[in-house]
Amino acid sequence: MTEGPLADLIVLDLTRALAGPHAGMMLGDMGARVIKIESPTGDDTRGWGPPFIGEEDERESTYFLSTNRNKESLVLDLKKPEDQEVLARLVARADVLMENFRVGVLDRLGFPVSRLHEINPGLVVLQITGFGHDGPEATRSGYDQIAQGEGGLMSITGTTQPTKVGVPIADLLAGMNGAFGVLAAIHERSTTGRGRVVRTSLLAGMIGVHAFQGTRWTVAGEVPGLAGDHHPAIAPYGMFATQTAPVQIACGSEGLWRALCGAFGWDPAEDRFATNVERVAHRDELIARIETLFADQPAEHWLALLSEAGVPSGKVRSLDDVYTWDQTLSQHLLLDVEHATQGKLKIPGSPIRFDDNPYSGGRATHAAPPTLGQHNESIREWLDS
Repeated sequence: MTEGPLADLIVLDLTRALAGPHAGMMLGDMGARVIKIESPTGDDTRGWGPPFIGEEDERESTYFLSTNRNKESLVLDLKKPEDQEVLARLVARADVLMENFRVGVLDRLGFPVSRLHEINPGLVVLQITGFGHDGPEATRSGYDQIAQGEGGLMSITGTTQPTKVGVPIADLLAGMNGAFGVLAAIHERSTTGRGRVVRTSLLAGMIGVHAFQGTRWTVAGEVPGLAGDHHPAIAPYGMFATQTAPVQIACGSEGLWRALCGAFGWDPAEDRFATNVERVAHRDELIARIETLFADQPAEHWLALLSEAGVPSGKVRSLDDVYTWDQTLSQHLLLDVEHATQGKLKIPGSPIRFDDNPYSGGRATHAAPPTLGQHNESIREWLDS
């Protein structure tokens, strides 16, 4: 039995790759029972690597492990009538069905939304696509890097050329948006008694996080370019070289500017830098001035000075540093799980904590990502009970 705020929720996760599985994992972290329905060959990400762990006959992709904790795995071949019948029985007992097939695929498999709601009127259906379920681009496949480019994020990321984010951010945001939409529909169902279809896409996720860069165009008519390592509308706000390693500064108010000047022995009312507008206009000169100062001492010296002055600052950590950092560990952002074939594993956990639970996610214990078909027997027994 699961635990957590969503412990009564049953989710059928027909998704694969990353966007949909991430949404399912978020629900599983909060206690939902998530049944991952896989084809006989398994989720695509089971083969995405290296790196892999384990022996060849039991190897696991670290990519798959990153996005499928707190799930059960059931293998179904949805081209076979007998397995379609199993899915129909699952639909009758589920609260949520998630899918990220190309538009029309689920219909061709015999499960259009009309049939799903005929079987279970209260079912919430989440559909995640690459570019939206309708419109001229609806039939295109959705892959993260393509969506990062088509959705404009790459055009404002990088220093000398468009650059993708270091993680599949379009997939991850689509999954987060999908999980959020599912919870809204579940809440609505508590009043109406009926489910509904929730739709989102990789493209929508990209446009949804344009933030001030979006209104630069829609309101001010400016086309943003590559933002590099410095904020286009605030200065100083970015990454600065020192004698050893880069230091990041976020001087987001006039008060912080005065604090920084106090630490450096500068006049905060100096011409060209007295206001944020002037500092942005003379950003290159300001960056050069800070880096000239920083060249005389190692990063640790400047971080200590800025911290004492109350100016937000930090270093750029590698992932091994992040996962051994005392602050990361204090937030319980790493989970110890027992994998069916690989034994004890340490994996990143949920970013959400509740006040009565010190653990990452809404549950005190977490299940390792499943092996392919690991729960075939137990799920079928539950269906027959």
